[in-house]
Amino acid sequence: MGRIAVLDSGGQYCHLIARKIREMGFFAEILPIGTDPARLRGYSGLILSGGPCSVFDPQSPQPEPGLFELGRPVLGICYGHQLIASHLGGTVNRGTSNEFGSALLRIRRAAGLFKGLDADQQVWMSHGDHVARMPPGFGVLASTRECEVAAMGDRQRQLFGVQFHPEVVHTPNGSQMLQNFLVGACGSEPDWHPGDRIEGLLGGIRDQVGQRRVLLFLSGGVDSTVAYALLVRALGQDSVEAVYVDTGFMREGETAQIRSAFRSLGLGSLRVVRAADLFLGRLSGTADPEAKRAIIGQAFVDVQAGILADRKYCTQDWLLGQGTIYPDTIESGGTTAADVIKTHHNRVPRIQQMLAEGRVVEPLTEFYKDEVRAVGRALGLPSQLVDRHPFPGPGLAIRCLCSESSAVPVRDARIDAAAQRNGYSAVLLPLRSVGVQGDSRSYTGLTVVYGGRFDFGTLLPLSTAITNEHRQTNRVVALVAPNGADPSRWKIVPAGLDAPRVRLLQRADLIVRRYLRDEGLYGEVWQCPVVLLPWGRDGGETVGLRPVVSVDGMTASVAELPLPGLRELADRLTRIGGIDGVVYDVSHKPPSTIEWE
Repeated sequence: MGRIAVLDSGGQYCHLIARKIREMGFFAEILPIGTDPARLRGYSGLILSGGPCSVFDPQSPQPEPGLFELGRPVLGICYGHQLIASHLGGTVNRGTSNEFGSALLRIRRAAGLFKGLDADQQVWMSHGDHVARMPPGFGVLASTRECEVAAMGDRQRQLFGVQFHPEVVHTPNGSQMLQNFLVGACGSEPDWHPGDRIEGLLGGIRDQVGQRRVLLFLSGGVDSTVAYALLVRALGQDSVEAVYVDTGFMREGETAQIRSAFRSLGLGSLRVVRAADLFLGRLSGTADPEAKRAIIGQAFVDVQAGILADRKYCTQDWLLGQGTIYPDTIESGGTTAADVIKTHHNRVPRIQQMLAEGRVVEPLTEFYKDEVRAVGRALGLPSQLVDRHPFPGPGLAIRCLCSESSAVPVRDARIDAAAQRNGYSAVLLPLRSVGVQGDSRSYTGLTVVYGGRFDFGTLLPLSTAITNEHRQTNRVVALVAPNGADPSRWKIVPAGLDAPRVRLLQRADLIVRRYLRDEGLYGEVWQCPVVLLPWGRDGGETVGLRPVVSVDGMTASVAELPLPGLRELADRLTRIGGIDGVVYDVSHKPPSTIEWE
């Protein structure tokens, strides 16, 4: 079997590369970028992943000497593309502009990586630096408007580099490009079948747990539900207990629905612990999203510790189970050299300590959301659980933006000029959200586009252009309602995380979920976070809609909801007391994360 080594430079997409290759039937294994080249002799080919660093940084991850002299085919992606250039005598320059999101690739040489593809290809970019001069022996294979050396290759040595990301779903023909490398350059053949993983998972659980028992804290989402089903299948119902912590940040009616679903599945009894007062109390006065996540994570740990203090949960005989999946670990900086995008509540310091002590069992940490769903289906779980939209562990707490002070929108002349060239106006809102730009975390202001006609064909390219060229913003939203309003006159008001605001968000969220189901759109949208912003016309709030299409959450494109129904939905939301407006997030991931915080 021809194995492929994916060398991890800390990129957000490293494991996505490996997953994509395995989906295609080839075996891929992830190793650190600094792996001894002698260890790599048994691989048919090497792929160098992207990463959050610049090749200029003194501490940037680098390969060991001799890697490019192994005689193995190499494909460098993004940062890996730049590593090839810098190590083999080329030149990498810092960019004067950035490319984040979709770009048009013009293929110059159709052989090799681009065999069988049309001359123009849509690809997904996320970079600032670029290859300015290729190493000796390399030729330009493809270019974009912003990047002359978007792909390069040395056919004689079978060394290739691409500045874009072929591994993401938003490079539609990326799989064919990877296939061309795997088969044409590496000489590999598809002979690995991921359907065999469940037995390996069950065996791994039994090996780790042994004669001990597991206490798993369920969120009711896909990940923790599938993790629980795996644990029960591996260990038996008597060895696993499930506890559901109601933080007060769940969607309306969710606790009752989850309890009913587990009862009908016969997965054992579900113990519900109501802890809304504890969570709300600790979050009082906190606006920063990372601080929110840390407080929520610690509160979960404290609730868990209180439960584990029961004599029956002897620390020597019980492990903590979690439904953590791989995107949670990489966005928390859990891989080699990875930048922290947002800290997952399952990765706060106390959990990290328990992991180091071997007291946590997480059967899904190498899986992405689509793979988790596939495992759930193979285990016989019903669609109502497996196909639910993802919901974050911190719940609505991270969809309820807070502000410590009053503020007003700011007119940025360059951003407004870009909007006006497309028939809109724009203001920069001093409410910050989390983004991922060039594999690094950003936490910047929100651009609001308004006026003109709401048109996805214009708004989506405009959003990409604004976030590419202006690093003071990583997210663009367009005003949907009220029609004709001037949001530049609206005000941000001081607002924290309290029960009335959470109830307001729960009501808005319920209306949106019912709309998606009633219109037959629920299955067309991968996830639709509903966000509450303390910004409005009359001191009220604005609802942000974030419908996206994705496969695994690592990248996402904006879901284009039908406009007539969208306007009706927006009108319905603005009839809720306290809601002044509705905006639609028109930002892809990258540069914007799916969740705003």
